Amino acid sequence: MVWLLFADELRMFLARGRRDGRVRVAQDGTSSLGHLVESVGVPLTEVGALVVGGRPEPPSYRPGTGDTVDVLAVRRPQRVDAHGAVAFVLDVHLGTLARRLRLLGVDAAYRNDRDDDELIEQANAEHRVLLTRDRGLLRRRTLWSGAYVRGSRPDEQLADVLDRFAPPLSPWTRCVACNGLLAPVAKEEVEHLLRPGTRRTYDTFVRCRSCGRPYWRGAHGRHLETIVDRARG
Repeated sequence: MVWLLFADELRMFLARGRRDGRVRVAQDGTSSLGHLVESVGVPLTEVGALVVGGRPEPPSYRPGTGDTVDVLAVRRPQRVDAHGAVAFVLDVHLGTLARRLRLLGVDAAYRNDRDDDELIEQANAEHRVLLTRDRGLLRRRTLWSGAYVRGSRPDEQLADVLDRFAPPLSPWTRCVACNGLLAPVAKEEVEHLLRPGTRRTYDTFVRCRSCGRPYWRGAHGRHLETIVDRARG
């Protein structure tokens, strides 16, 4: 038998009867430490270190009978790039989170018609962290990098992602619809896309370089400013 001692932050992934964090698992002599950890419900994407007898070991390590393993959570902020840069791709259930990340200027790819294989392919090809609440998806061996998003509400989810990765913020620079970059545009160039009331009331606009959608600080701006201010705070 092998004892797995899980950090507090990881106990949410365990079955209710195991949430004291002490889990005993059978060792067949061939299973890796990573396999044992995931077999009780904890994705390796959420694990920061595996410590056996005071020594850190890789997930490929094969523990011996009687070993005790400290399973530590990922340290925050988690660095994906040496310069602190990070880009994300989100699964189909996190559309609101994707729009809020884009509002803050964070590179967040999202489409509501992507299946699991397509998400993994995009994450790997574009060096993006896959954000999801699907533990099974995080356990896919071919996935380059992923993270479980904590919280059931968008504001909780946003706070979790910002706390975990601390991405550089540049609010009002990305299109919330397609993730493209925004650039200033003369009012005359977008007038044909505006409703009469908007044409009469506003004079300053930006436009997405990718999809052409125009933006202006309208009546909804106060709510968006609250989201931005909370993120910066």
